[in-house]
Amino acid sequence: MDPIRNPFVPGAGAAPPEIAGRERLIGRAEIALRRALQGRPAKSFIAVGLRGVGKTVVLNRVRNLADELGYRSCAIEAQEAKSLPELLIPHLRRMTLELDRIGALSEHVKRALRVLKSFTTGLKVRYGDLQLDVQAEAGVADSGDLEADLPELIAALGRAAKARETGIALVIDEIQFLGERDMSALIIAMHRVMQEQLPVVMVAAGLPQVVALSGRSKSYAERLFDYPALGALSDEDARTALVEPARREEVAFSDAALDAILRITEGYPYFLQEWAYQAWNVAEGPVIDAADVSEATGAAIEQLDGSFFRMRYERLTPRERAYCQAMAELGPGPHRSGDIAARLGLRVQTVGPLRQNLIRKGMVYSPAHGDTAFTVPMFDQYLHRLQGH
Repeated sequence: MDPIRNPFVPGAGAAPPEIAGRERLIGRAEIALRRALQGRPAKSFIAVGLRGVGKTVVLNRVRNLADELGYRSCAIEAQEAKSLPELLIPHLRRMTLELDRIGALSEHVKRALRVLKSFTTGLKVRYGDLQLDVQAEAGVADSGDLEADLPELIAALGRAAKARETGIALVIDEIQFLGERDMSALIIAMHRVMQEQLPVVMVAAGLPQVVALSGRSKSYAERLFDYPALGALSDEDARTALVEPARREEVAFSDAALDAILRITEGYPYFLQEWAYQAWNVAEGPVIDAADVSEATGAAIEQLDGSFFRMRYERLTPRERAYCQAMAELGPGPHRSGDIAARLGLRVQTVGPLRQNLIRKGMVYSPAHGDTAFTVPMFDQYLHRLQGH
């Protein structure tokens, strides 16, 4: 069939043609956004899940909703090599200047700009060409202590937004890459705006270990945030994600084709899109059948191995690769740390630092104490293919 008309989108973070199975969470986010604009407490959320389950897609949809409601929003992707202030400050500057432009002179907005200047000065960190032609607000957010200063800054921005009858939406992806100090400061800041009922909403997403990270940073984080888990789609939602986009192009999947795709992909959204995309391209149409799915499987695996899996494997050191290979040889997982160490012929204490490095890199997580599992679905199968099994 015509590849130009192919509705399926297997790109990282790209919105699928049918956002199936996530409607309830997006609806909750819209309620929180609307409540915050009315000065009512709005509980933020941090969605957690493995790679390829659509976390970024949900965040993008929520940001679009915020923009439609008149919020000033920003989308941030946390990184191992950058601190939270480095990530936030350019966006906070932009949003504050936008607030400054949309109405008559407001002392709350001018003060937010001064507090932002104080914040950047207090941290003594350079932020490229960032310029703020205002005097710093002496004694506010300038201590150099992020846990003390960030709440002051976010609260000042929230008051400025309230004065403009709008809100601030902080959208943070890959939040597990924040350090405990940065996470603690962010949690304190959101606690502050919740107490003052300011129109500031944070939605974020990360790998499963972010729940433990939040708890270590501040014990009351569980009362500030919900942690909805995103996983593989249900059978019904997975079928909807395939059938509806095809139907709009006057194409259908046979039942056998749907069964085959769901069996191979286990319902993971990214893989569903990849198999459907490849099956569309090999099918003559207007019905995609099981033979098309079988023919497309080689191309789908080749594409995943060359990008989705490989880009993560390439980030690993030889010792980290050996650790992951040992996990794969033990089966799908999760696996006890002792079993992985035994497979490597090493003591548990010896491989502990390796495990921690892999957690920091977002390759593995601990679903339960002493257990280890891959954050990338089907990564064990990829490692088997690398070894020629």
